[in-house]
This record gives sequence, structure tokens and C-alpha cells, in this order.
Amino acid sequence: MKDIIDKIGSYNIFNYLIPGVVYAVLISKWEDIDLVLDDLLTGAFLYYLIGLIISRLGSLIVKPALDFVGFVKDEPYEDFVDASEKDLKIDKLSEVNNTYRTLIALFLSLLITKGLIELYEFLNLSSDIKWILSCLGLFVLFLFAYRKQSKFITKRIKHQKKKSKDGK
Repeated sequence: MKDIIDKIGSYNIFNYLIPGVVYAVLISKWEDIDLVLDDLLTGAFLYYLIGLIISRLGSLIVKPALDFVGFVKDEPYEDFVDASEKDLKIDKLSEVNNTYRTLIALFLSLLITKGLIELYEFLNLSSDIKWILSCLGLFVLFLFAYRKQSKFITKRIKHQKKKSKDGK
């Protein structure tokens, strides 16, 4: 287990694993859903996946919402890449920033989960329909996460091409 933790890195621990564990513990206390597993290895994978989902909610919903209302103002991505190459502390600060965003998404996820449970009960949905809706929601979430990551990679490639072309 220690080898796995050493290999996944601090970003994955603070942005995926810890939020996943916190979500599992809190939702297990709040609702009649037991996500806390006795098997540590299986639990680690489950918590990591839960944290990954929470992190994507942060990236795809929390960040755009905070940008939209003007709560946060980012610099252009190209400037971030250039500044990160010159000031190595920016990457660490960005990692901490992403952790805060993921924690915001964690608490939002708890509220969304509680709201969905109440809605499902109100609508008297069958277990099959609940699973189908949940899978559909996750499908859409990761579809948009994939699109965002692809755009991110393309932006980085274009930035590197421009730097090479400009001789920088």
C-alpha cells in the first residue's frame, strides 16, 4: 500500500484520495449508504474514484461558476505556462489552489447527493432507474472532462509550437 501511495503523488492524494475518503465517511454518516470499506485496497480504489468525480465537478462546474460571477480571475493559460517555467513555486501554488477547488466541490457534492436522494425518494424511482440516471450523469461528466482535457493538451501543444516558431 505504501508503494502505491508513494507512486500516486501529492496531487492525487490531496485532490482525489482525501476528498474521496471524506465524502465516503460523511455520506455514510449522513445517509443509509455505507461507502466505508474494510478492505483497504478496494477502499482506496473506490475513494480515489469518488475523489476523481468530485475533482471533475470542481473543474467543470465550480470553477466556471466562480469565473462567471467574477469571484476568481485567471491569467491567460499561455502566461501561466511561461511563468511556471520561470517560477517553480507556481506549480505548487496551483496544486494547492486545485485542492481548495476540490474541497469546495466536495461539500457541493454532499449537498447534491443529499438533494438527489431526496428527489429520488420523492419521485419513488426504482433502483434500476437510480443506477441508470447515476451512470448517465457520470457519463456526461466524464465526457465533458475528456473534452476539457483534450482542449488543455491542444492549448499546450499550440503554445509550444508558437514558442518554437518565435525562437523562445
